[in-house]
Amino acid sequence: MKEKNNNGKEILKLLQENYELNTAQDLSSAIKNMFKDALQEMMNAEFDNSMGYTKYDKTTEKTNYRNGTTKKNLKSEFGEFEFETPRDRNGEFEPKIVPKNTRDVSGIEDKIISLYARGLTTREINEQIQDLYGIEVSATMVSNITDQIIPEIKEWQERPLDSVYPILFIDAVHFSVREENRVVKKAAYIVLGINKDGYKEILGIWIGENESSKFWLGVLNDLKSRGVLDILIMCSDNLTGIKQAIETAYPNTIQQRCIVHMIRNSVKFVSYKDLKEFCNDLKKIYTSKNEKQGYEELQKVKDKWKDKYIGAFKTWEENWDAICPFFQFSESIRKIMYTTNTIESLNRQFRKYTKTKSVFPTDMSLLKCLYLSTKNITKKWTAPYQNWEPILSELSIMFDGRI
Repeated sequence: MKEKNNNGKEILKLLQENYELNTAQDLSSAIKNMFKDALQEMMNAEFDNSMGYTKYDKTTEKTNYRNGTTKKNLKSEFGEFEFETPRDRNGEFEPKIVPKNTRDVSGIEDKIISLYARGLTTREINEQIQDLYGIEVSATMVSNITDQIIPEIKEWQERPLDSVYPILFIDAVHFSVREENRVVKKAAYIVLGINKDGYKEILGIWIGENESSKFWLGVLNDLKSRGVLDILIMCSDNLTGIKQAIETAYPNTIQQRCIVHMIRNSVKFVSYKDLKEFCNDLKKIYTSKNEKQGYEELQKVKDKWKDKYIGAFKTWEENWDAICPFFQFSESIRKIMYTTNTIESLNRQFRKYTKTKSVFPTDMSLLKCLYLSTKNITKKWTAPYQNWEPILSELSIMFDGRI
C-alpha cells in the first residue's frame, strides 16, 4: 500500500510539472492526456515497424507509403479521447496495440505501464501482449516501441543539477553486451548523489567506456556543465584514473575510498575458517575513534595475521590516505561514507531488474533498461537520510562557506 501511495505522489508531481492543475477536472484531463500520449507513441512505433522505415526516413527504398491517419474515439478508464490510427497506401497495416474496430481499451493501462517501466525481456513482453490480444510481438517491434524513450533518456542525462552535492558515490556494474558478433563485458558507471536536502539522486549513467583519467575527467566535466560547482566528499573504489580526475575537476573535494571494497579485496586471501575472526579484526580499524587509533589497529591486525595473509594488508597501507578521511567526521556521516550501503543497494536493485537479460544486444538496449529501472527504483526515494539536519549542520561547519 505504501509503494502505491509513493507511486501516486510521483505521478502527481509529474502532472503538476507538465499541466496546470487547479481543479479535479484538470487532474482527470491530465491523466487522460498522459495515457493517450503513451498509447499513441506505441501505435506510431508499431506502424514504423510494419512499414520498415520511420516517418522522416528519406533513404530507405519504399514499396509502400504512408497515407495519413484515421481518427476514432476510444473509451478507457480515464474517459473518452480521440485516437489516430496510421494508414498505409496498400492497406496492409493491421494494428495490434489497438486493433481495428476496437473502441474500448479499458483495463490495458497497467499493461502499458508495465511494458514501459519494467524493462522486461522480449519473451515476457510477448507473453503479456498475448494474454491481452492473443498475438505475438517480435523483438524488432519491442525495440522500436522502447526506442520512443530515447529522447527522454537524453533529456534526463542532460538535465540541470544542483550547484553543490555534500556526498557523491561512483561505482560500476558490469553486464554482458553483444558487440561485433561477440559478447563482451561492459561497465555501467553510476553516479549517485546526496543533495543538500538529504535525498538520494542518480545524476547519470555512462556505459562502455574504458576506465582512465581522461574518461573520468569527461564524466566530471559533464557534471560541471550541468551545474555542479562543488562536491564535498566523493566515495569510490580504486577506479583507474579517478584520483587524478577528481584532483583536476574538483580539487577541494575529499576523496574517500570505499571500505566495503577494501574488505572484499582483503578477504579474497583468507580461508573460510578464518573469515569471521578476520573480518571482526578489520572492523576494529574502520570503527576506531580517530585516524591515529585506526592506523595502530591496522598494524595490530597485520601483526596478528601476517604469517598467513600478509598480502591482505597491502591495499590498506597503499591507500591509507584515501581510507582515513572519514575519521574526522561523526558516526552519522561515517556510516554514509564508508559503508556504501546506498550504492550497493542500488546495484542490487539494478541486478534485480536486469537478471532476466543474460546478454544485451546493444549499449543502447542496456541503457534503456537501466533508465527504466532507475525510474522504478527512485519512486521509493521519498524520504531524506535519517537525522539529516544535524548531519548538514556538521558539514556546514566542516566545509565553511561551501554549503
